[in-house]
Amino acid sequence: MQEKNNYYNSVIYSEARGKFLMIDVRSPSEYEDDTITEAVNIPILNDEERKEVGTTYMHVGKNEAKRLGVKFIAPKLPDMLDQVLELKTGHEPLAAFCARGGYRSSFFVSAFSSVGIPICQIEGGYKSYRREVMDALPQLNDRVTYIVISGNTGVGKTEILHSLKNHGCSVLDLEGAANHRGSLLGSIGLGKCNSQKKFETKIYDQLMDAGDKYVFVEAESQKIGSVSIPKFISDKMKQGIQIYIDADMQSRINNLKKDYILNDSWKTESVRAMDMLVRYISKDKIELMKEEISDGNFDFVAAALMKDYYDPMYGFKSGKLDYSAKFTSGTDPEKVSEEIISWYEGKIKKADTK
Repeated sequence: MQEKNNYYNSVIYSEARGKFLMIDVRSPSEYEDDTITEAVNIPILNDEERKEVGTTYMHVGKNEAKRLGVKFIAPKLPDMLDQVLELKTGHEPLAAFCARGGYRSSFFVSAFSSVGIPICQIEGGYKSYRREVMDALPQLNDRVTYIVISGNTGVGKTEILHSLKNHGCSVLDLEGAANHRGSLLGSIGLGKCNSQKKFETKIYDQLMDAGDKYVFVEAESQKIGSVSIPKFISDKMKQGIQIYIDADMQSRINNLKKDYILNDSWKTESVRAMDMLVRYISKDKIELMKEEISDGNFDFVAAALMKDYYDPMYGFKSGKLDYSAKFTSGTDPEKVSEEIISWYEGKIKKADTK
């Protein structure tokens, strides 16, 4: 670390990773859009205050903007001190960052370092971290071979992926990174899709944690909700080892129940989502499904959606690939994941040792 002044040191993100507890001092909306993984948000300016300071900087001047910033920050210092002291108790050293390693993190770091609480500043702030993520992603992608899990909606691909991870396999959960299931109805029960930046950060984290050159991933379209898989990753997935999962209709319905009936709002969200299918399903069928949803008849709606929407939309792709292996799933992802691991260790890993 290089000393910047009498109060604190600065450190680059690659040196700080895994050694510091990170504090993001940006506004809540900036933090929500994306942040350094596991960073704690202690905003020195809220969203409205940040906007007002920025407007003052543009239209009045730098010094007046600083004066206004201090006015906003000063009353918050006691509460921020309590938060910093709580974080410091029993944790690793602290490091703070803002957008570019400028005024906000400098103020935060110097204020607390000057009263005996040493905090490092991340050089270049979030922007330098974002550059690290985007530079590293293609290199991390080059290191791995994807084993791509395909199959129609409801066969339990995501649960199988999670089970494989629990067994110690390296996985890339793209839907988890997006907080979206990939289809037009993929947000039901999950809330807002992650931003593109947060999506890429979560991909970066998973590939950084991959302990094997073989990484299991679920087959996806280029877009998942409002985010897009980086092209170099989707291209590498197409070149990967392809496996296929099949299941009977009732098992698929039961699997979808576990995915979509996550909270009491599923009926309201599902009825609202039906209107997005007007390009694919007749209005009469959509109205019928809305009525069935309102009556709680999930099985009827799930079967109709798979027959009229999911299978025609996604099923046509299955005949175009040469699958290395095929498996039959039910409602027990543990069982099929064990079969996949047995195949993987006997065919893929074993071939590497020859």
